[in-house]
Amino acid sequence: MSNIAQPAANGPIVPSTATAERHPAGLPVLFFTEMWERFSYYGMRALLVLYLVNAVGYKREDALEIYAIYTGLVYLTPILGGYLADRYLGLRKAILIGGFTMMLGHFAMAVPALLNVALGLLIVGNGFFKPNISTLLGTLYRPHDPRRDGGFTIFYMGINLGAFFSPLIAGTLGEKVGWHWGFMSAGVGMAIGILVFTRGQHMLGGAGFKSDQTRLTGRDWAHILALSVSAIPLVFLVMIAWRWISGWWSPLPLLVKLAIGAGLCAAAVLTPRLFSERKSDVEPLTREDWHAMLVIVIVAVFVIMFWMGFEQAGGTMNLFADKQTERMLFGWEMPTSYFQSINPLAIVALAPIMAAMWTRLDRSRYAISDPAKQGGGMIVLGLGFVVMAIAQERADLIGRVGPQWLACVYLLHTLGELMLSPIGLSFVTKLAPARLAAMMMGLWFTSNAIANYFAGVLEAMLAGSGIPLYWFLVATSMGGGVALLLITPLLNRLAHGRG
Repeated sequence: MSNIAQPAANGPIVPSTATAERHPAGLPVLFFTEMWERFSYYGMRALLVLYLVNAVGYKREDALEIYAIYTGLVYLTPILGGYLADRYLGLRKAILIGGFTMMLGHFAMAVPALLNVALGLLIVGNGFFKPNISTLLGTLYRPHDPRRDGGFTIFYMGINLGAFFSPLIAGTLGEKVGWHWGFMSAGVGMAIGILVFTRGQHMLGGAGFKSDQTRLTGRDWAHILALSVSAIPLVFLVMIAWRWISGWWSPLPLLVKLAIGAGLCAAAVLTPRLFSERKSDVEPLTREDWHAMLVIVIVAVFVIMFWMGFEQAGGTMNLFADKQTERMLFGWEMPTSYFQSINPLAIVALAPIMAAMWTRLDRSRYAISDPAKQGGGMIVLGLGFVVMAIAQERADLIGRVGPQWLACVYLLHTLGELMLSPIGLSFVTKLAPARLAAMMMGLWFTSNAIANYFAGVLEAMLAGSGIPLYWFLVATSMGGGVALLLITPLLNRLAHGRG
């Protein structure tokens, strides 16, 4: 592979002059690892609400609340996983711990009695995996590397290639053969992802290690397996504690719950920082570091509005496809989960074009800053909800509507996602101080946690208000996008050229 930049003996890949235009050798390894992990996640996500409503017998609002709690916690645990990787484990060990734990969770989903245990294992495993694989990719690029946004967009193709196949395979098995077969296929996908990452270690050089090494040792593997298995008793302990806590938690008003949750999030982020400051060998953060982290936090608040709308795909829009969309094709009823494949298919098709466009623009005088790209993505998402709101009104009036309505919504949402999500991952790796990179990525995913929770409970929150769900999302998406565009010049000044 002489035409691709090779890993240094230890640390990030530094391309030579002759290969400066090529992406790092480790990119394909992370691409396929993430592809299989996302196959497992989106296969389970496509089935969860349908399984709870159609197989277990949950009411719509209860199923959406479980979806909200699960998807919210999935994006909250990366704060802790990122911190542990930064301070103790290193990125590679954390990724493998997360992968093994999620594999156990997917297989546990095949046993109905283990539903809560399975969801707990998936939440814990994602906390170790999600922030650290994105951060590991960022270490493969040099500072201010013009290939970075393009590399993250290619990486995003891996996410969506897995997300495309998972509803077709896991969805078909789950809806047509048996729910447990769909969940088991997600576990097999995660196992393949672990194998790909393990077999591709030599392509990463010394990136992602805490010490001066270039491969995993026997001791590392012992730590990985021990910590992965220890997640099982941890989940049981949390379940026991929840039985005690839920007595006073459940009656609390939603706003009080959100305030407590925000306080716990802040404590999770700030407490490790306070302890690390007591170490005499840790350099204090500079003013520029604090400004850069402030920019990440501000943009993350806007990103909440994006994902609050986008994640309706697995909840209300999934139920709209199941109950209010015509799915009969030539006498064959298409599985509801197939609609979940439209978005990733469009991303796989459009991501190379977007990657090339961002690379070309970022090298020209017409370069667009990352916050501006993300603001534009929010506006495009809002246009998708205009279509969705009209489709909902037609369905309420005439019954089932044609599948072209959802297809149009998913295509518009895909364009918005490509403008926001891969750019956001790259954005964090550019701005975050190096020693806090994984933890800041965890903080970034906290915005997804809050958004995913709102995505599940928003319909219930708006019930009785007279405000239609999808028109509300038009206002939050487009209004938030315009506001982010307006403050972009200020954010660019605070970032001091890092972004």
